[in-house]
Amino acid sequence: MTKRLSWFIILVMALGYIFLYGPIVSLIVFSFNESKLVTVWSGFSTKWYVSLAQNDPIINAFVLSLKIALLSSTIATILGTIAGYILARFGPFAGRTILSGMVTAPLVMPEVITGLSMLLLFVSMRDLIGWPQRNGFATIAIAHITFTMSYISVVMQSRFATLDISLEEAAQDLGARPLKVFFVITLPIVAPAIVSGFLLGFTISIDDLVITSFTSGPGANTLPMVIFSKVRLGLNPEINALATLIIAVVATGVIVSTIYMAQAEKRRQRDMQMAVQANE
Repeated sequence: MTKRLSWFIILVMALGYIFLYGPIVSLIVFSFNESKLVTVWSGFSTKWYVSLAQNDPIINAFVLSLKIALLSSTIATILGTIAGYILARFGPFAGRTILSGMVTAPLVMPEVITGLSMLLLFVSMRDLIGWPQRNGFATIAIAHITFTMSYISVVMQSRFATLDISLEEAAQDLGARPLKVFFVITLPIVAPAIVSGFLLGFTISIDDLVITSFTSGPGANTLPMVIFSKVRLGLNPEINALATLIIAVVATGVIVSTIYMAQAEKRRQRDMQMAVQANE
C-alpha cells in the first residue's frame, strides 16, 4: 500500500526546489531581457546571445576551457580507472596506504593549498629543468588531471568493489588471459561508471576557478576566470546568456548519459540472464 506524503513534506520539498532552482530559472529568463539591467524586465530579446557570439575574449576562454576539460578528464579517467582497479582488486601490498592517501588527499585538501602547491611545483621545475617556460595550457591541464583523478578513482574503486568477480573467473577458466578478460569482460561492464567518472571530471575541470587561477598565465584565461573578472565589475546580461548556454549543454549531457547508462544496465542484466540460462 502506497503511503501518501504529508503536506509538510511536500511544502519542504517545494521550498527546497525553489531555493535551489529558482535563481537558475530567473537567470535563464533574464538572459532574454532587452534591458541592460539584469533585474528589470523590459521586453523579450535575444540580442545578448548575438552580442555574446561576437565577444572574442569569452569565446576564446570557452574554447580553452573546453580543450583543457576534455584533455584532463580523458587522462584522469584512464589514471583513475587504473588506480581504482588496483585499490579494489589488489590485496595488501607495499605502498598501498601511501597510494590510497595520495589518491584521496586532493578530495579533502582546500583548493587554495592545492593551487599554491602546484604553483610552487611549476616554479621549482622551471628553475631546475627549464620547463614549463611559463604557466598556461599545460600547467592548467596537469593541475586539473591531478585533482580530478581523485574523484574518478573513488567512483571506479566503488564500482570495481561491487563487480561480480565470478564473470571474470569464468572467462579465465575458459582460457582467457587476465588482460583480455579486463578489456573484453570487465571494462564493458563498468563502462557506465567510466562515463560517469569522465563527466564528473569534465564538469569539475571546466568549472574550476581557484586552482586554475594559481596555475594559469598571461593569455591563458579560462571561462570561469573571465566570468569572475566580469562579474566583479558588475552584472552583465551577456553573462546570463552564457550561463544559460552552459546550463543547456550540461542538461543535454546529463540526459544523454542517463539514457546511455540505463540502456547499458539493461544490456548487462540481459546478458547476465542469458548467461545464467545457458549454465542451467
